[in-house]
Amino acid sequence: MNNSKIKSKKESNKELKNNTIKSVLHLIGKHKIHAALSLLFALLTVAFTLYVPILTGKSIDYMIEGDTDWKNIKKIIITIAVLVVLTIILQWIMNVINTKMTYAVVKDIRAKAIRKLQNVPLSYLDTQTQGDLVSRVIADVDQFADGLLLGFAQFFTGVMTIIGTLLFMISINIKITLVVVLVTPLSFFVASFISKKTYSMFTKATLKRGEQTGFIDEMIGNLKVVKAYTHEDEAIKQFDKLNDDLAKYSLKALFYSSLTNPSTRFVNGLVYAGVGVFGAILIVTTGGVGLTVGQLSSFLSYANQYTKPFNEISSVITELQNAIACAQRIFEFLEAPEIEKDLPDAITLSEAKGDVTFDDVSFSYLPEQRLIEHFNLDVKAGSRIAIVGPTGCGKTTLINLLMRFYDPVEGRILIDGHENNHITMQSLRHSFGMVLQETWLKNATVRENIAMGKPDATDEEIIAAAKAAHSHSFIKRLPKGYDTLIGEELGGLSQGQKQLLSITRVMLCLPPMLILDEATSSIDTITERRIQKAFLKLMEGRTSFVVAHRLSTIKESDVILVMKDGNVIEQGSHDELIVQKGFYYNLYNSQFN
Repeated sequence: MNNSKIKSKKESNKELKNNTIKSVLHLIGKHKIHAALSLLFALLTVAFTLYVPILTGKSIDYMIEGDTDWKNIKKIIITIAVLVVLTIILQWIMNVINTKMTYAVVKDIRAKAIRKLQNVPLSYLDTQTQGDLVSRVIADVDQFADGLLLGFAQFFTGVMTIIGTLLFMISINIKITLVVVLVTPLSFFVASFISKKTYSMFTKATLKRGEQTGFIDEMIGNLKVVKAYTHEDEAIKQFDKLNDDLAKYSLKALFYSSLTNPSTRFVNGLVYAGVGVFGAILIVTTGGVGLTVGQLSSFLSYANQYTKPFNEISSVITELQNAIACAQRIFEFLEAPEIEKDLPDAITLSEAKGDVTFDDVSFSYLPEQRLIEHFNLDVKAGSRIAIVGPTGCGKTTLINLLMRFYDPVEGRILIDGHENNHITMQSLRHSFGMVLQETWLKNATVRENIAMGKPDATDEEIIAAAKAAHSHSFIKRLPKGYDTLIGEELGGLSQGQKQLLSITRVMLCLPPMLILDEATSSIDTITERRIQKAFLKLMEGRTSFVVAHRLSTIKESDVILVMKDGNVIEQGSHDELIVQKGFYYNLYNSQFN
């Protein structure tokens, strides 16, 4: 049973490797002109290089004849010189073409990766670490480029050299050629055995590199928490374990790959010696009729050139195996499932009224663990809906369903009477203004961050939105005001200031529906009261969903939904729920007693 599992796993890995190679060739196929030119120049380079030993052999024969034919020798030397110069020029052009083609392929891959990142569902991203995804798009693509470039530069040239030398050797003497060919499978066997081991180790090393990148990204992003809980020693131990594993697999990969070159050189030495001995015997026994000294010289040169590509290809194998291992991880990401495209009959929601209906909606992040079951809710346009409840009850999940970050497992959600999966994704999300507890700012100016949802906004509109969100005063105190460069990585802003900028974005867009998920959680009490007044003005006539833990901020809501375990257990206005003295009553009093 175990043997069948191992066999099945090996077959699966082999199929995966073959599919990866096919995908790489498909990408290269998009640059057919460059590939064709590269192959043509490789062919010419090999032809010129292999023709030189023929000329050299002839010149030797001219020299050892009774009267040295200096006239022909001079012509041969000139021809050799021209061929060498042409070969150098063609090799340079070929390398330029290969480099251009390689980085064109890499550019295509990275462009696809970024587009893919925008189209994969959040459920996929939830199962991946940020660092591992970054490692795939950056480090793995770089490693792939190095291997691909080396492959173009040496692999195809090497294969053509092997074929070319065989043809030239056959034209000189077929018997000695058989000596060379009979020893060749030994080189293939050695290279094949070692390459399998190398590929396995490089695959493991690549996976560990992704884990290590993810760990480093996690540590840098949460360094304050690590220090606050004095978790430094444990973090170092965890990193050391990942580092040791990476070093172990990398060392094994390099050890196996380093065996390839000396092993094939040993085989090549046997070929060279066999040709020399067999050729010398043939010259002596036939008196130079079956083979001349010049032809033997040419043959020895061909034997060396025939075996040399095996050495070069074996050294390339290390890079190629690493490149294929990296490409496998890249294509695994590029082939991840995408968000379903808009349906053919999807409508554009141009001016939403704000009627929202949850009709028997069920949802779970994991199939075996249901979160929301048979949820029903009917929200009239312009209503203010507050959602409260303990952690993990499904409040934010409702928001995710509204925005179609996830789709219900069962049931449907309607906006103005239209099922939300029959509305174009872009128009649906443009109809909502969203402020989350977790803020995000791109590396750009304050002005560009505010205008993210409305790029054509005027300065007057941006300033008016900032004043409404009470962010104008602190923006003016920044070094360059609205032209100050900010971002998640640049620092300089408090969490509260970042949240104010997120609120300003919504104030600028004025969408027909609002989602506020703990929108004021990082803001001081005085500013929060001002923001609440601004929100009340903003929410007039707009359907609003407000998720809040501080219950004092949602007392004015039209309807308060009290959630527990994915279900609405209470529903009504603040006063009505207080009178009921149920779960909300206890939750509210717990915050003020």
